[in-house]
Amino acid sequence: MYNSKIAGLGYYVPENVVTNNDLSKVMDTSDEWIQERTGIKERRHVVKGTDTTTSMGVKAAKVAIERAGIDKDDIDFIVFATLSPDYYFPGPGVLVQRDLGIKTVGALDVRNQCSGFVYGVSVADQYIKSGMYKNVLVIGSELHSYGLDMTTRGRGVSVIFGDGAGAAVLTREEDTSKGILSSHLHSEGQHAEELSLIAPGMGKRWITDIIDDKDPEDTSYYPYMNGQFVFKNAVVRFSEVIMEGLQKNQLGPQDIDMLIPHQANLRISQFVQKKFGLSNDQVFNNIMKYGNTTAASIPIALTEAWEAGKVKAGDLVVLAAFGSGFTWGSVIIRW
Repeated sequence: MYNSKIAGLGYYVPENVVTNNDLSKVMDTSDEWIQERTGIKERRHVVKGTDTTTSMGVKAAKVAIERAGIDKDDIDFIVFATLSPDYYFPGPGVLVQRDLGIKTVGALDVRNQCSGFVYGVSVADQYIKSGMYKNVLVIGSELHSYGLDMTTRGRGVSVIFGDGAGAAVLTREEDTSKGILSSHLHSEGQHAEELSLIAPGMGKRWITDIIDDKDPEDTSYYPYMNGQFVFKNAVVRFSEVIMEGLQKNQLGPQDIDMLIPHQANLRISQFVQKKFGLSNDQVFNNIMKYGNTTAASIPIALTEAWEAGKVKAGDLVVLAAFGSGFTWGSVIIRW
């Protein structure tokens, strides 16, 4: 029996910066309005014809693989988390395998939205713990900007999301006091439609329905979010799943060296920080720069925190996420 550890991290964001003031030119909003509600100052949007969800994931993965000190052919398995795949099918995992020129290893796609990277790390961890694989590449990548309603009608959602990718290489760790100590995953599908994108989907509205109706007011293919309801659930579930992970390992909030929360809303992170009595040095937030990048937000933030020297050997690092599904989870790591 082994533990797994994160051996390499990388991230990529598009060069195109979209500020709150930029958005105020295309919809009825303002920098003050957005910052007050979300904490976001700017985000990155892909320029059409350049990056895709897969290509951003590949760029982040190349950095993570190099930092892990391994060759791409040492990767035994790929886990790709996203809600914005290049194609309806196949998923981007196989496209990463192709574009990186990795041998014919397995590739798994995870569709757990904001908690996708946490779920992906948990899957990779179990494969490594069992001895089945030694090196697993986990990617979280999102391209939101193509699918947002960039009008006043859609501002409640569209101002929040950004594009980007993050990646981690998990590898075998024989010292079971180090690496990933535990992971904790949950779902509550009764609230699935409170944060969702309904169409195109086989359940209610498929492509043929959208084409036949030709309804310019049809919003079923834009993201929907019941913001207040999501916020209320998020602060509860974040707190619960962080405490669950700490208690599993006979630890308390005072033992946390770095909390990396999913970058959903700065107000949520601040609420959780206050509840656990953590200082600003114990919580890493970058939503101000990138917005909510869903499955990419934790690996981007974790990479930036590590690059800044805020995550060091021996530190207790907690990853936690909540999002559409509802799904949520945490990962407890001894770095």
